[in-house]
Amino acid sequence: MTNAEEFINSLHPCMGHKKRTLGPGEVVVACYYSSIFNLFRLMTLNDISPKFPPHSQPLTDDDIQQVRTLLGRTPRGLVSIPVRSDTGLPAVIQVASLVDGKPFPTLFWLVDKSLSYEIDRLEEVGVIARYQTLVDESIELQARLAENHRDYIDLRKQLMSPEHRGELESLGYMVTLDKRGIGGIEKFNRIRCLHTYYAAHLIQPNAIGAMVEAQWQSMDISFSHLA
Repeated sequence: MTNAEEFINSLHPCMGHKKRTLGPGEVVVACYYSSIFNLFRLMTLNDISPKFPPHSQPLTDDDIQQVRTLLGRTPRGLVSIPVRSDTGLPAVIQVASLVDGKPFPTLFWLVDKSLSYEIDRLEEVGVIARYQTLVDESIELQARLAENHRDYIDLRKQLMSPEHRGELESLGYMVTLDKRGIGGIEKFNRIRCLHTYYAAHLIQPNAIGAMVEAQWQSMDISFSHLA
């Protein structure tokens, strides 16, 4: 078994997959990913600036139809489109914190097809497990993630409409929301879906989003199509 095969197979138990022999293309991918994880240990996270501040530009019928097409369903709780492509298509959507009378902790959702595809590729080779190892081994990174989650909670409150805030408080849900960070995560040192981290990162930078971008940069992947 090659080193690349050992690398990729070591990730599979974390992802609920059985070990298997890799095809030639997968060996190349595994070798590449294995070689760039060391870049993250050299990262500094102090110079990350916001990219697309949230805004309250009114939605149009075309906006709603575009999101419906991208999602394959009618969007629930859609509030705005804070990030678009250079052609005007939605890339990230903002969703209300109260949807159909229930709390909805995830503010931002990634709907851009090319971004979602590249993140899918990272997740398929077990990047989440590797990121989690980095977090587990770094007190500084754990502290930064906790700060990112608290900032996200604060932003959710800022963007919440008075009506929704009042209803959430009356239903007793605000206490729960105040404990839920990016992607609805309660344990701030755990990593789940990279899509939600990166969607949030485009509005309010976070450590995991920065790690994703650093990895893409090492792979010469750029997304200049975002407006």
